Amino acid sequence: MRKPRFAEIKTFSKKAVEPSSIDGSWKWACWVENGRRSNTNVDVVCANKAITYYSRTGEIEHARKVFDTMSHRSIVSWNAMINGYYRSNMISEALDLISCMHFSDIKFNETTFATTLGVCGRAVSLTPGKQIHELVLKSGYLRFKLVGSSLLYVYANCCKIGDGRMLFDELHHENNLLWSLMLMGYVECGLMHEARCIFQTMPKRSVVDWTTLISGYSKSENCCKEALEMFKVMRLNGEAIPNEFTLDCVLRACSELGDASSGRMVHTFIVKCGYEHECSIGGALLSLYCRCGSMDEAEKIYCEFGHWAESIEASHHLMIHGYAMCGRLADAERLFMEMSIKTLTSLNTMILAYARNGEIDKAVKIFESAKGEGSSITWNSMISAYIQNHQLEDALLVYLAMHRLQICKTRSTFSALFRACACLGSLQQGQLLHSHVEKSPYSINVYVGTALTDMYSKCGSLADAREAFRSVSSPNVATWTAMINGFAHHGHGSDAITSFNLMLQSGITPNEASFVAVLSACSHAGFLEMGMKLFHTMIYHYGISPTVEHFTCLVELLGKQELANEAKILIQTMGIEADKALLISLLNANWSCMDIKSSKQAAEKVVSLDPRSSSSAYVIMSNMYSRTGKWRERMKVREILRETGVKKDPGCSWISINNTTYVFSVNYRNHPKSDLMFAALESLKANAYSYAQVYPSFFF
Repeated sequence: MRKPRFAEIKTFSKKAVEPSSIDGSWKWACWVENGRRSNTNVDVVCANKAITYYSRTGEIEHARKVFDTMSHRSIVSWNAMINGYYRSNMISEALDLISCMHFSDIKFNETTFATTLGVCGRAVSLTPGKQIHELVLKSGYLRFKLVGSSLLYVYANCCKIGDGRMLFDELHHENNLLWSLMLMGYVECGLMHEARCIFQTMPKRSVVDWTTLISGYSKSENCCKEALEMFKVMRLNGEAIPNEFTLDCVLRACSELGDASSGRMVHTFIVKCGYEHECSIGGALLSLYCRCGSMDEAEKIYCEFGHWAESIEASHHLMIHGYAMCGRLADAERLFMEMSIKTLTSLNTMILAYARNGEIDKAVKIFESAKGEGSSITWNSMISAYIQNHQLEDALLVYLAMHRLQICKTRSTFSALFRACACLGSLQQGQLLHSHVEKSPYSINVYVGTALTDMYSKCGSLADAREAFRSVSSPNVATWTAMINGFAHHGHGSDAITSFNLMLQSGITPNEASFVAVLSACSHAGFLEMGMKLFHTMIYHYGISPTVEHFTCLVELLGKQELANEAKILIQTMGIEADKALLISLLNANWSCMDIKSSKQAAEKVVSLDPRSSSSAYVIMSNMYSRTGKWRERMKVREILRETGVKKDPGCSWISINNTTYVFSVNYRNHPKSDLMFAALESLKANAYSYAQVYPSFFF
């Protein structure tokens, strides 16, 4: 086939430039004129300039047509076209062109390798990335700075951080670009301990590096305190000055923590630095004050930033959510009604606002008007609304409709539904959902895996909980805590402590919930020495201030070891107000030594905290009086129970049949078939009595 002449390129390019810009036409005319006066090499240079120009102005189709009609292409031509696709985020086309270039026996240079690896990294394409890595090794370009850093970018973006670390260890002494990329890789993979180690050994740290680490902490679960600590160190260190991106991350960390006090200090610093008018900062401040319930301050920020066109919709949603969080539903409704255009996001926000304030019927009404859009966020919002209002079976019905209509599920869908199954105790429903997860992209997702582990353990299937835990590719602190809790609740204290130690060995830093779980395991198993050791480790090694939940575990542990006096001293010296659960634990601890005086004080405190739900305290005191022969005091307690109408919460059991959970308790006769069930029970009792008469040795 005849190769196109440069004149043909010229003719086509004239037509291509016409709709673009006068400036572009003039530049192309100059390049063509130069091409007429020179040889083929100059023709190639002119065409390369045209490709580069079109790529930079976003006219990638024109660039490709120039490229396709070139009679001769240099390495620069290929690189310019690949880079054009890369800049236009046309990753598939870039990969196709790279493949074509390779099979055309065009020798790659440093720029080719760097751009190609950048394409593989952005496409999260590990296999092509490894193939290019082999070519790099054969060509000897590995130690070129741009090539080495681009290769590390591929491994980091593809979450092959181990391979990336090997490359870093080999090259970082001669390639200073790798430090920031290695830091970014660890942060993107959620490996904040390793990220911190890299950060501390960096020879030089820019504001970008500080911001990367702070951003990683602010986005990691239970690591927002570390984000604030790093910000303080950054300011004291003076190595880099925080910019608007740093401050945005710090504000969002304060927002996640609900720390309005620290947020206000950061706000003051922002004003001093002159960043208060940045749009992203305004949004972060608004989010902070709304989440912390400081609506007066939020309203001031809203008045300042709410009228900005690019932020008005987001501002409305934040304010509606903030009003709902504070119980100001009327203000949320007013703001919603003032919106000229009700976007899907605003409808979703109102669903959650109504749900939070118990207005589930209004939430359903909005859902019905929005569900036709097919947005998974809308459906997830309605599922969460039902769960929040304890209508768990309705949440499952919404999911069934979602599944039937083939609405896209997200990790939030499955996480919420597994929590619903855990609350229902419905193992059958949980297993059904698990089978759906296995067919989705979320089978190894850490958040879904955590909810699945928790569901199985709470539904009584510890073996399935273990399997769910093992399926998570990179378990985080919440996943480990769910597994430890599972072992604790099933009485497997040794397994819980082993899991806790394995978590530490894997580099995961425990949080408050982790210590509650492992202390609970020690309490159930009666491991006094280990429990006290872990409690002191939590305070003095990890710097975690004990909460009432931690003290409750210790009091239960001391009570089981018949150390009621030590439990009482612990409560007196703990420095925080005891709640109902802690006082009930003290009452149970006092059972071993029959300390009537201390128990009476604790019971009176329980009644003052929660008069309507204090039956357990009365029952314990009644039993203690019976045990010690104080019948008159026992009669007084029983009389109080009758007068106040306080009743002991009855025990219950449940069974799931045809996707419906039935709950039964003593003398429960509200079920439509209760007469039939009690008749069957009497029949079973009669049969058992008959067998006992015939085979007495079997029963006695």
